[in-house]
Amino acid sequence: MKLIDSIKANEGFVNHVYKDSLGRDTLGYGTLMPINEDEAEMLLVHRLNKMKNDLANRKPTIQLLNKSRQDVLYEMAYQMGVDGVLKFKNMWKAIEQKDYKQAGVEMLDSIWSRQTPERASRLAVIMGRIKTD
Repeated sequence: MKLIDSIKANEGFVNHVYKDSLGRDTLGYGTLMPINEDEAEMLLVHRLNKMKNDLANRKPTIQLLNKSRQDVLYEMAYQMGVDGVLKFKNMWKAIEQKDYKQAGVEMLDSIWSRQTPERASRLAVIMGRIKTD
């Protein structure tokens, strides 16, 4: 048995924070909380890559965009989930028509924009830029 398999079998997986036998906050396969910034970044990168693949598979149009616009959509999907960003029907329609300024307008016409206005405004500006990378 490989080391990782052995640890996984002995620790067991728990998908939420729980108290271990010593009363310490623990997660996953016996990972003590809190996690450090490096661990948090590894988790972010893992989840971002998984989400990017999911979004690209479900909206192949994204592959036709420049990197800046792709990153806007990936950041939106990271924040609200792939299903959440797919609900922006008018934004996607504008993107498919290469009307990126209108796509930015559509981004701002949303509950998401009202909940996180500064982030939404920054991303809408990037989406709507005339200049391409």
